Amino acid sequence: MRIVVLTGGIGGARFLVGVRAYARSIGAEVTAVVNVGDDVRMHGLQICPDLDSVMYTLGGAADPERGWGRVGETWVVKEELAKYGAEPTWFGLGDKDTATHLVRTTMLSAGYPLSQVTAALCERWQPGITMIPATDDRLETHVVVDVEDERKAIHFQEWWVRYRGNVPTHRFVFVGADAAKPAAGVLEAIAAADVVLVAPSNPVVSVAPILAVQELRDAVKNGPAPVVGVSPIIGGSPVRGMADRCLDTLGVEVSAAGVGGLYGARSGEGLLDGWLVDTTDDGTDVPGVRVKAVPLWMKSEEATASMVAAALDLAGVA
Repeated sequence: MRIVVLTGGIGGARFLVGVRAYARSIGAEVTAVVNVGDDVRMHGLQICPDLDSVMYTLGGAADPERGWGRVGETWVVKEELAKYGAEPTWFGLGDKDTATHLVRTTMLSAGYPLSQVTAALCERWQPGITMIPATDDRLETHVVVDVEDERKAIHFQEWWVRYRGNVPTHRFVFVGADAAKPAAGVLEAIAAADVVLVAPSNPVVSVAPILAVQELRDAVKNGPAPVVGVSPIIGGSPVRGMADRCLDTLGVEVSAAGVGGLYGARSGEGLLDGWLVDTTDDGTDVPGVRVKAVPLWMKSEEATASMVAAALDLAGVA
């Protein structure tokens, strides 16, 4: 069996731990198509937060307390940059993390596409799955906000890290999406998949940038594999992160039904054949989509693997 997962963020990384465990139990192959909308150039380095979150989490190096970055991280580089007054001061680079960014930036500058760079970085971390960025092209999430009586677009990282999303927010824009093409291997993985899973990642800033690559979205929608999503909302609240603020900006109800409706039914203009919700949200209705309620709290690898088994059952491929 071949499983493709559209994913991003910490929630998506943790979900992949369960996907990998379940896949190993049945001898399946997993390909993660990872969001690059968070990617940003800081201090001359190319930073790919979602790719790194997935790589570190599956490689056993993620900080379990912060939920992001490397365990045992130190911050000498950040402190030295601050002493120089180097901007931006609101974004911190960990010392261990900086090594990853240096290697990535050097390879990109030498002409390697991001998908090849990611594969090279994974040689060290051995995530146990195939990781591919959604696109090798520039694609960045920008946010239209009001700051200091001025309406302007800022990078998603500034919106979240600097302002914590606490500024008047009007819309999200995926810069470069119109020209972006799926990265090498993405379309082949989708075409060969037995099932496509949409991880319980932020639907607005983790999954939507992936689907903003039109050829990729079309491949998922028109491909042979059933598509099952996992709700990132339990009982009207996000499992983690700021999905509620993002959904509010779009005018979408912060609920399992709201996010399911945002993705929509594949029989219409949307993507989903199935939608997995928590038992708290049993009775959720998404027109044209099969809905199943199971426990969705990712408390352990085993619990998350059980979620994956339920998703594949809903897809009819278990």
